[in-house]
Amino acid sequence: MAETVHIHHPFAPVYDKDSRVLILGSFPSVISRDVKFYYGNPQNRFWKVLSMVFDDHCGNTNDEKKAFCLKHHVALWDVIQECTITGSSDSSIKDVKVNDIAGLCNKTRISHIFTTGGKAASLYQRYVVCDVQMTPLPSTSGANARMHIEDLVQKYQEIRTYAEKN
Repeated sequence: MAETVHIHHPFAPVYDKDSRVLILGSFPSVISRDVKFYYGNPQNRFWKVLSMVFDDHCGNTNDEKKAFCLKHHVALWDVIQECTITGSSDSSIKDVKVNDIAGLCNKTRISHIFTTGGKAASLYQRYVVCDVQMTPLPSTSGANARMHIEDLVQKYQEIRTYAEKN
């Protein structure tokens, strides 16, 4: 049985002043919390999808993935700063405190936000006040196996469009 915990987000956002898009998840999974980086579960297709979108290898280490994001003007973060969660279950999330998304956008060139999965989108719409347009994208989680990798890449292609705008 998975443990229910109240937890603060365990690692920093990935961004720099030149970031042009922000990709937001809901909250890190247990595996991501263990490896201390975004989309750390090997069953999650996020890094494979982004590599295909940008036609560039993202690397294997956290530092390589961070460098990949910054190279392509992509910022990563999660909607939630702290919450009560059981294991990695988005449906168990409660007692939500959100991150300062607008504050991050104000420090960067972010012109568009993308959320990964339904929970991130609904949390964003419910709690976040930000003037930057948001587009919800499907989850890259292995639990979303009905969505083929090619379909995910097609949906995520819009990220590259915004990331490459001047």
